[in-house]
This record gives sequence, structure tokens and C-alpha cells, in this order.
Amino acid sequence: MSERNVLGGELATCSADPETGFARDGCCRTHPDDRGRHELCAVMTEDFLAFSSERGNDLVTPRPEFQFPGLDPGDRWCVCLGRWLEALEVTRTERRPETTVPPVVLEATNAAVLESVELETLEYHAYDV
Repeated sequence: MSERNVLGGELATCSADPETGFARDGCCRTHPDDRGRHELCAVMTEDFLAFSSERGNDLVTPRPEFQFPGLDPGDRWCVCLGRWLEALEVTRTERRPETTVPPVVLEATNAAVLESVELETLEYHAYDV
């Protein structure tokens, strides 16, 4: 059975270029070995990339040994759910810019995320095409 997105439909591809997902198949699927829960499809922003780097996860520098091309603002990527939630929290507690929370591509975000985030929160931060 195919995995579902947060809207209840079939999980859409997050990105094929750069190829994302724990299994690098373009989708934010659940995976038993994925402790980071790369289940949320987000559109990268400069503020999120800087925030992630501050927290010790450089998403800009290419790491070919991990099949990681390095990201630019505008790229779609399956981000760790915990990092996205952390960005959400600091926008509230540290008054960081709203763009610290990267917009969510709902059709490509795994329904498993709903165990930790309310749909209304995801919809508030939804990517506007």
C-alpha cells in the first residue's frame, strides 16, 4: 500500500532534483532506519538554512559521500521533523523571522507527521505556489 500525505491523498514526490528522502527516491516516506524522520517536505529558505547550520546541520555544503548535493533557497527537501518543529518553536520564543520555518508542501508531506503536528499548523505554513 502506498503512503499517504497529510491531506489523505497519495504521497506526492517532494523533489527529484535534488533527489530527496531517506531512501533518496524523491519522497518523504517513513523508514524504520530513519531516526531523523525525514517525512516533511519543505521549501528551503535562507533563514531556515542558516538556522539549521547554527544547530549543527549544514544543509548548504555538498556531501557526495552521503548522496547530498547541498541545498539552495527554493529547493524542496524532506527535512527532519524535529528540526522543522525546532524552527517553529524559535520563531515563537526568540521572535525569529517567520521564514525560519520553511513552507510545507502538503501533498508531499507524509501523514505520519500528523502524530506530532496538527494539520492546521501545517496548513498555516503551507507552500503557496
